[in-house]
Amino acid sequence: MIEYYQDLLNDLADGPLAKWAEKMPEQIAAHLNEKRYGDLPKWQAAMDAMPNIQAAHLNFKNLVHIGEADEIDAQTQATLEEQLRALIPWRKGPYQVFDTFINTEWRSDWKWERVLPHLAPLKNRTILDVGCGNGYHCWRMLGEEASRVIGIDPSPRFVVQFYMLKKLIGQAPVDLLPIGIEELPENLQAFDTTFSMGVLYHRRSPMDHLRELKATLKPGGQLVLETLVIDGALGDCLVPEGRYAMMNNVWFLPSTPTLLSWMTKCGFKNPRVVDENITSLEEQRSTDWMLFHSLNEFLDPNDQSKTAEGHPAPRRAVLIAEV
Repeated sequence: MIEYYQDLLNDLADGPLAKWAEKMPEQIAAHLNEKRYGDLPKWQAAMDAMPNIQAAHLNFKNLVHIGEADEIDAQTQATLEEQLRALIPWRKGPYQVFDTFINTEWRSDWKWERVLPHLAPLKNRTILDVGCGNGYHCWRMLGEEASRVIGIDPSPRFVVQFYMLKKLIGQAPVDLLPIGIEELPENLQAFDTTFSMGVLYHRRSPMDHLRELKATLKPGGQLVLETLVIDGALGDCLVPEGRYAMMNNVWFLPSTPTLLSWMTKCGFKNPRVVDENITSLEEQRSTDWMLFHSLNEFLDPNDQSKTAEGHPAPRRAVLIAEV
């Protein structure tokens, strides 16, 4: 799949990310490896079988809308949907792709509507989206006229989903690399805005993650952090001994005062909470594009203010800070 990254590699060859660009082909090959991921050939075959078309109409400003229904015939539409469905589950979205509505597990557009009013304008900014999934928010950032968006996520399924859609979109300054943040060059200081949404609670060391995020930003750059939190005072933090909402990779859920303290300790300036809400069953749910258990099954059936394990139900906060 290295050919899908050629425009990115060319664009970065002479700029502040040039040294990282030199390492990218090796990183891409290491992660998009059929020996590591047995389903990868099947996913690539679905992408290769997609119709060779590009959308005439694109909208990333108010939603992610790729093409209009009348741009392609019924057979082409059926073939396109068949290949897109081969990559189920689709978790972040939704996407309107010609006449196909990809009704994803998450209403990621709702999160974007909560986040966007609090951001420094994204126009002409270089942006990093850490743990971006299939890249839904990356397209919304392009809709705000960002000059270059790079998403990173180590899941090959998400990477293939992203490039299936980008094949329909054509050239755009948005790419998704199959790596984790720990594989970025140290002290990069190259991005105007860095997003980390839905990642912090999956990290064994939240302080290290915050420092890694800070190292990606230019002086004056902005961090957008979205994560699970608990209701509590300074110093409060839930460390689940087992699973949390059926997830076995949740390590730290701090209160917002605790998280603000961590951010200050890591050197961020003016950290502040700009949004906090309880995740609803309308925002995260099973659909015909994500057929597995979702939030409804992760909560106590007799008390939806609690997870299945008895912890507080998912509460998510958005925090902004600068460096």
